[in-house]
Amino acid sequence: MSETPDPEVVELATKVFDLARTGDTEALTAYVEAGVPANLTNDRGDTLLMLAAYHGHAATVAALVARDADPDRANDRGQTPLAGAVFKGEDAVIDALLAAGADPAAGTPSALDTARMFGKSDLLERLGAR
Repeated sequence: MSETPDPEVVELATKVFDLARTGDTEALTAYVEAGVPANLTNDRGDTLLMLAAYHGHAATVAALVARDADPDRANDRGQTPLAGAVFKGEDAVIDALLAAGADPAAGTPSALDTARMFGKSDLLERLGAR
């Protein structure tokens, strides 16, 4: 028997994911510091970090990894935050993720594969492709 989620919990989760998407670093980190898991995922397996990275919020990315968000955690489709940032061409996010130790070879497709697919040779160098 499945339980119906508490509407207040759903509302809070929606708000927290929206903070990641919009890059409201201060409010988002306050929630994480108050107990919201740094690796919280939505119904597609996207973490707060994935949403912040994909939407180009480098400061939010840095704040989340500083609070133990996993830079290599893939979503349900196998995509990592770094691959999303490469796809979107978010240079500052790429730098923040690499500084946090993100693995360019993690995920499917990986950040390296994504850079190759889209002919981003400058990113291949930054990602350490040989």
